[in-house]
Amino acid sequence: MRVWFITGASRGFGALIAAEALAAGDAVVATAREPSSVTKALGEHPQLLAVKLDVTQEAQAHEAVDAALRRFGRIDILVNNAGFGLLGAVEEASAQDVERVFGTNVFGLLAVTRAVLPHMRKQRSGRVLNFSSVGGYASAAGWGVYCATKFAVEGLSEAMAEELAPLGVKVTVVEPGYFRTDFLDGQSLTVAKSHIEDYGATSGVTRKRATELNHTQPGNPARLAKAILQLVDLPNPPVRLPLGSDTVARIEAKHQQVDQEVAAWHELAVSTDGGFGEGARG
Repeated sequence: MRVWFITGASRGFGALIAAEALAAGDAVVATAREPSSVTKALGEHPQLLAVKLDVTQEAQAHEAVDAALRRFGRIDILVNNAGFGLLGAVEEASAQDVERVFGTNVFGLLAVTRAVLPHMRKQRSGRVLNFSSVGGYASAAGWGVYCATKFAVEGLSEAMAEELAPLGVKVTVVEPGYFRTDFLDGQSLTVAKSHIEDYGATSGVTRKRATELNHTQPGNPARLAKAILQLVDLPNPPVRLPLGSDTVARIEAKHQQVDQEVAAWHELAVSTDGGFGEGARG
């Protein structure tokens, strides 16, 4: 029996992954700001522990981890799933909105990770799954600040994978595309109040498309949850796991764009090496 610790487990991906883990015979520590919402979503289960956790409160992260250890004695899989979106042009995003989304998506993830890793290091085993997004690999108009948080998650995950591999802990950053969850609803998405007309053809189009796309996204959340169960069974998991055909297509398109740009500007890019003695006079 493995022990999962899942943030944001009262709905969406978190609740679905928790349900799959319980069905597989594992134990789950399912966290949310209101533990009753976890029980409402998942029901009562002898191997389920619902724990209060606002990831922006580091003390609560340590309390939640302590509760998990008291109940189950270990944590084998950490799923950093809690997070939300911010829609609007970079200039339209208020300082308060930016601080709030970074506080949850980046600093909250770090707080929970710092609370769990000492125990995984002691065990010399564990899996860390950090939820990013297709927007963590390729940004887009209207999602700049949100994507910045997910780019941060990608960078943290790459470094963690390298740092923790010798200690028996494996890290994967998960990159979902558009899945049919409540992410585009008000519960999971903040829309910038400022609306600058000059961005109508860029981020403005994204705002409109987000409304139209809500609950018609191509990805099946239940299949994502099953994919996560397959992921944790892999002896050598990938550092990155894109999920959804839209994510794969976006990654391939970005690779092509970057390759073309590097080739076009290669001469200028490498021109800055050497030449330390140029201009010297004896």
